[in-house]
Amino acid sequence: MRNTANYTTEVAILGAGPVGLTIANYLSKQGVQVTVIEQLDSLIDYPRAIGIDDESLRTIQSLGLVEQVLPHTTPNHAMRFLTPKGRCFADIQPLTREFGFSRRNAFIQPQVDNVLLQGLKQYEQTHVLFSRQLIEFSQDQTGVTLKLQTADQTEEIIQAQYLIACDGGNSIIRRTLNIDFAGKTAPNQWIVIDIENDPLATPHIYLCCDPVRPYVSAALPHGIRRFEFMVMPGETQEELSQPENIAKLLSKVLPTTDGIEVIRQRVYTHNARIAEKFRVDRILLAGDAAHIMPVWQGQGYNSGMRDAFNLAWKVALVVQGKASAELLDSYQVERKDHAKAMIDLSVMAGHVLAPPKKWQGFVRDGIAHALNYIKPIKQYLLEMRFKPMPKYHAGALITDGSKTTPVGKMFIQPHVKLESGKTVLLDEVLSNDFAIIAWGVDPKWGLTPAHMQQWQKLGVKFVQVIPAVQLDNEKRQKYDGVITVGDLGTDIRSWFGQTTESVVILRPDRFVAALAIPQTLNTVSQHLFAKLHVS
Repeated sequence: MRNTANYTTEVAILGAGPVGLTIANYLSKQGVQVTVIEQLDSLIDYPRAIGIDDESLRTIQSLGLVEQVLPHTTPNHAMRFLTPKGRCFADIQPLTREFGFSRRNAFIQPQVDNVLLQGLKQYEQTHVLFSRQLIEFSQDQTGVTLKLQTADQTEEIIQAQYLIACDGGNSIIRRTLNIDFAGKTAPNQWIVIDIENDPLATPHIYLCCDPVRPYVSAALPHGIRRFEFMVMPGETQEELSQPENIAKLLSKVLPTTDGIEVIRQRVYTHNARIAEKFRVDRILLAGDAAHIMPVWQGQGYNSGMRDAFNLAWKVALVVQGKASAELLDSYQVERKDHAKAMIDLSVMAGHVLAPPKKWQGFVRDGIAHALNYIKPIKQYLLEMRFKPMPKYHAGALITDGSKTTPVGKMFIQPHVKLESGKTVLLDEVLSNDFAIIAWGVDPKWGLTPAHMQQWQKLGVKFVQVIPAVQLDNEKRQKYDGVITVGDLGTDIRSWFGQTTESVVILRPDRFVAALAIPQTLNTVSQHLFAKLHVS
């Protein structure tokens, strides 16, 4: 082999899946030089995730790509658990839009992945290298060196300040670093079959808890139907992939398999594992490289997107010299516990679908049927309140440690009215910056010039929120450098009404970093700067 190219980049990302592409888009938008490295010749096109939640769409919104993604989604996608006889014993229809989008949406991952890939073309300093095999890598105090091999057997060397490994559950980076990947592998495999021109055309997703062979039937955008069947002992992928056996499986749920158009099929093994650590010096793990989980709550994809949003803004600050590398330690502190909680939820949902013992299925059906008649419990299911929402108790934030504090939670995203009269989602006002939002007053009040300068260095947006009807008051006081928006309903006022403070500091990932009143904002800012390790 001979050296044909050497690349110098600020951040190298191994893996062009959704997590890697999302981080690449975010960093590129912040002006960071990025190189994405992918072993395959093109994006993966076989069956993968089919559920994207509101948090992930909010992440994609931060990239400026959500309007291109939404046409590939079906909002308000209900999840219904069925008994073997077809009776629905649990109906989950999350209808809230707390973060600006439908809580649960169906989508087709390859189409959304392609939107993320195409989005990178607008950044001249960003490069995507397909057909590259990682041969070896090393790191020192100054950066990471990667040796690659191209399809024609030539060698490339990439020098980066940081490496983000998004190279999947079998991550070569994680294995080479000898990071433990504790957890379990499910005893049963599942075969996934995608069909064009949906022969059922019923909306939503159905999980049939058949004790003989459980299956999933899901309506997807663009007339595609996803079926998933449990692989029984003794069956092999080669056997099940035969057209006659595919037809036999589908005949379980379809009146006829004549004219069925199978797009793709694949056998999966479900794992529930989490890495011992997410960071080793200048190398960080994200997505499946850091944690993998069963598909039953659709959280593998969405947990990876949470990693991306949490990590990307921190890496950007460090690379830009605005914060020291210690900030990156907060990534694992904040993400690991929640990733573990999502793994546990997914495992539990799998046990609901396919109980280890037959008698457990009868107990499940009886209890679930009874609970549906108890209104508070039914509402709990409908709104998906059982889903553990991310809440960070430590890391890049200032909290009093109380159970009721909104610090460490994602801030709401209602529609707000601009002074121009236009109505937009809140994040469109904030861009990808920190934000200091105050109810009714000057959000800069109380800041010293030194702290004001520090916030401006971080690119903060100062936002005053008032009732929308007050925007037309010509005599209202206006403040230099402050964006004033109108609360169209009572969403933001109600949010502040549940706290004892009137000023909220938001991180770029829209999580609440701290609360204050005007008189304490300066002191709170000083403490938060220390947690952010800003220089």
